[in-house]
Amino acid sequence: MPQRHSKNNNDLAFFTYDERKKLGYGTQKERLGKDSIKPFDFCCICLQPVIDPLCCLKGHLFCKECIFECLLAQKKDIKRKVAAFNLQQKQDQEEELEKRTLERERQLDAFDRQNSSAVPHQQGTQLADGRHAFHGANSVRVTAYEEEALRTMKAFWLPSATPEAQERVQAPLMDTCCPQGNEKLRLKDLFPITFTDVPHQEKEIDMHAVKYLCPSCSVTFTNTQTLVAVSSCGHVFCKKCAEQFVAQDKSCLACNKVCKSKNLVVLEKGGTGFSGHDENLEATTFKHVGSGTGMGLSRPTTQL
Repeated sequence: MPQRHSKNNNDLAFFTYDERKKLGYGTQKERLGKDSIKPFDFCCICLQPVIDPLCCLKGHLFCKECIFECLLAQKKDIKRKVAAFNLQQKQDQEEELEKRTLERERQLDAFDRQNSSAVPHQQGTQLADGRHAFHGANSVRVTAYEEEALRTMKAFWLPSATPEAQERVQAPLMDTCCPQGNEKLRLKDLFPITFTDVPHQEKEIDMHAVKYLCPSCSVTFTNTQTLVAVSSCGHVFCKKCAEQFVAQDKSCLACNKVCKSKNLVVLEKGGTGFSGHDENLEATTFKHVGSGTGMGLSRPTTQL
């Protein structure tokens, strides 16, 4: 059987479609598997099963200890940045005051030289004919401003006098952020989550089954379902029950506590921080052919 000419003709000055495909050229998409997806009952920080779960208003789930440590660390970092920024502001004020003082001294010295004499003051030994010896620049009176300029002079051609660029500290943000969604997060915005456990009899039958279920329809929770939490009481329902019953009756089906539509928070599901999020869990990578190497250089694009 004759072989295809397009796949064996490798003496061309350009890459054929088959050669580009073998090198991985172009945009490649891949659906993330189960191993790349964080389980719904895992913490977004430690990636372990949640202990005393807390949820933010955006639907991110955290362990109580993990989120408390994260917010405390952010507050300490903010305090450190504020102290550094205040110190920089103080140094800038001192430098500005010093510049004004030197400028004032320069103006006073120029005024004094203009009123006293325009001839530079000469120092030296008197010669036999009554003249004074001139010793160059050392005989000219140096002002305080010039002394300060000579002392702080920066020269790019001298290693010892090369100026160093100081890193400027920007004004820090005073609000703590969610480690998962980067939105503003306060401690009072977190609310506890209560999962309904699977009955003990079903646990003995299947030890690998999911240990949580919907308190309304008794369907076990998996990553394929969209879960909704009630922020007023913390109970978690499937999306179907939350829309058809909780939102319509305006009360929790588990504890009969009054709730509103704004109290329904959809729990975010998705990757572990190294992959995509939301419901479209698709990783996208663009590869182009490297010059002279014959290898594909990968450049990640925005993951969906």
